[in-house]
Amino acid sequence: MGSPGERLDVLVVGAGPAGGRLALQLARAGARVMLADRLADLAQAAFSSAALPLAALQGLGLPEQVIASRWSGWQLLGPAAGQRQWWGRRPLGAVLDFGALRCWQAEQARQLGVELRLGWRAVACGASGGQAMRTWLCPPGSTTPRSIESRWVVDASGQARALLGEPAPGQGTLVRGLGVEWLLEVDPKLGERWADRLTFCLGSDWVRQGYGWVFPMAPGQLKVGVCRLLDDRSEHLPLGPELARLLQRLGLDRARVLDRHGGLIRSTVQRREAHGHGRLLGLGDAVSTANLLGGEGIRHAMASADVLGPLLLQDCLGPGALLREYRRRLASALGWRWSLSGRLARRIWLGLDQGAGDRHLDGLLRGLETRRAEDLSALLFDYRFERYGLRALPYLLGWR
Repeated sequence: MGSPGERLDVLVVGAGPAGGRLALQLARAGARVMLADRLADLAQAAFSSAALPLAALQGLGLPEQVIASRWSGWQLLGPAAGQRQWWGRRPLGAVLDFGALRCWQAEQARQLGVELRLGWRAVACGASGGQAMRTWLCPPGSTTPRSIESRWVVDASGQARALLGEPAPGQGTLVRGLGVEWLLEVDPKLGERWADRLTFCLGSDWVRQGYGWVFPMAPGQLKVGVCRLLDDRSEHLPLGPELARLLQRLGLDRARVLDRHGGLIRSTVQRREAHGHGRLLGLGDAVSTANLLGGEGIRHAMASADVLGPLLLQDCLGPGALLREYRRRLASALGWRWSLSGRLARRIWLGLDQGAGDRHLDGLLRGLETRRAEDLSALLFDYRFERYGLRALPYLLGWR
């Protein structure tokens, strides 16, 4: 692993959107990087519908090969039998092929000299003296870990926090979003009902304390899923029956299932948890960049890579100074609106377990009916709540 006697600059654990992007950026700058992931195939376990606004797609510089479809409208079904649509005059965003995104980033990094270790599981790390860290990784099919030495270690393993561990008491409660998603093959004519739009199913009669979605993928393919927000008071109901009911209600229950996957998002709302310890740093979902209002994580995870990358390349910064600057810059990049949207997510989704929550959500949606599709995108992606004026504000803040 690496040349004899040559120490890695950075070991990145986790080849998701954040870890893959960071490894790619560091390699472009000439750093010696290893990228390890517990998955042997990055195209597998692709649990993310990955809807992005057009501005983010352009800003991230992603190639066409990772784009599954483009969309120009919003369709909201519910509460109850309600149905609302908003349409833009041009495409508003894209749905990514999450597996293709991971594979593309990893391959680009490998071509730039990154040591790619797929199927390798990180089990522990610690200081190795001086300016070094030692990390133990188990190779595929083995329970005997091997040690890797590097100047920095980045935990980009997502909500699992493989090396960072759980937040300490008092650093914030982890709110969880549990989801299950199927990739369906449908008749092209049936698929037209869901083409060119992001569809969300809202209200407790669709999904309790959560929501469902239908996103267009490749021609004749849809991603359909359900997600539920959980806290310590939530009733742990299985999501399988919820998804089955949603598919039947939407007329998609006879579609051929191409893939089944599920996942968990865990995020603190205030992001008070430690962003690292010494030369071990957290990235993406490992430091709660996922936003629970729309179950969105990719943009913010990749933004954390854009913040951390330049700091790691500044050799003059020690661990303490780097951690402080990383936390400050990441908080600035996410902004106060990000935090507000997390609080709103907890209020809205956890409240969808009875009629009062449905009425509250229906009131909010009525307040948005006269707005443009671009305004809805600004609300859900950019958290521009003030654009909806005084009519919607009471519902957003939970006053009605």
